[in-house]
Amino acid sequence: MRHRKDHRKLSRTAAHRKAVLRNLATALFQYERIETTLAKAKETRRLAERLITFGKRNDLAARRHVARFIMRPEVSVKLFDTIAPWYAERNGGYTRIIKLGRRLGDAGETAYLELIKSAEQKEKERQDRIASEEAKEKALKGAAASKKRKEAASSAEGEKKRGRKDESEQAAPAPARKRGRTGVKTG
Repeated sequence: MRHRKDHRKLSRTAAHRKAVLRNLATALFQYERIETTLAKAKETRRLAERLITFGKRNDLAARRHVARFIMRPEVSVKLFDTIAPWYAERNGGYTRIIKLGRRLGDAGETAYLELIKSAEQKEKERQDRIASEEAKEKALKGAAASKKRKEAASSAEGEKKRGRKDESEQAAPAPARKRGRTGVKTG
């Protein structure tokens, strides 16, 4: 029996378990939403919420503590500069687990683990996403138009250089060779 045993072992050794949780926490802060199994999501949530609390402290000791755990320095910077300020007025409950159902391969229960965002943050991200899509479309239209202009100019220059031949002056294609009964080309 596992009375008074706090953590999930996840069927791994201690070193492997620590590495998995470090990678999941790093991915959560990098992408702000990850898909994993329910047990891993629940264990990662415990660690991620503690790391966000360290991020809210924003002192040297907290930075060193987080840097020991988070795998990538740029993600650690994102945690302190971007993510922690989102939760300045909030005391815990920074993440949410959304159950997805069972995986087809092994019927493992999967879930999303994501950072909770306010309505203002969601609206701002939506506006940014719309603006970037419009910029992409504008760039693609501009690129397509300039590409058409370049193709037209290059084809016009090519025709001038080689002196356009009439269809009647072009050589007739060679007649197709016939195959005999043995399949060998003849004639």
